[in-house]
Amino acid sequence: MNILYFLIGCSLVMALIFLGAFFWALRNGQHDDVHTPGIRILFDDEVAEEESDKDHFSE
Repeated sequence: MNILYFLIGCSLVMALIFLGAFFWALRNGQHDDVHTPGIRILFDDEVAEEESDKDHFSE
């Protein structure tokens, strides 16, 4: 029965740590822009491929 109390205490401490990390991320602007990363991933590869192709042809 003692191990049960220990595990409940550990789970509460871990939940508080994760909750604190979530609020820290909110305060630092982690979730301010949710639209741009979805768009940016579509365009990063095309630009990188064009630049790498130019580098290969210039050699």
